Amino acid sequence: MNKMYLKMTAIMMASVFLFSSCASIVSKSSYPIMISSIPSEAKISITDKKGIEIYAGQTPATLKLKSGSGFFGKARYQVKFEKSGYNTKIVPVEFKLDGWYFGNILIGGLIGMLIVDPATGAMWKIETEFLNETLSKSTASIDPEMKIMNINEIPENWKIHLVKVN
Repeated sequence: MNKMYLKMTAIMMASVFLFSSCASIVSKSSYPIMISSIPSEAKISITDKKGIEIYAGQTPATLKLKSGSGFFGKARYQVKFEKSGYNTKIVPVEFKLDGWYFGNILIGGLIGMLIVDPATGAMWKIETEFLNETLSKSTASIDPEMKIMNINEIPENWKIHLVKVN
């Protein structure tokens, strides 16, 4: 019975090392991101690298973004900020290779390095956890106006440009 117990323990330990991966254990496959803007309550929409909208809301917002996009593919997103009277702003959200991915060389083995982490997206890590964007006022929102002025209200340097109309 003692030999059977030791054999089962050895098999279970070997399975843990063979079928696990370092980045999947230490890291995650989706990351929280906090998005805010000045002014607040701007409309935001997030699209993935295929152009599919995955989120729509307003600032401030906190949500999770998947780090992977297919086998060995890292995710890329664009956050579009819109508010009436302000210019639209588009900001990218990128992911980078997670350093824990290389822990597979020591702990997770080839299965972790070539299958588990690439399939789950755990090999990628978010570059920016906070987006705080300042929107600039739009000059297009200023309505042109027509003002009728008396000849005595016009500055002297403008008078040389006047044309007499009959």
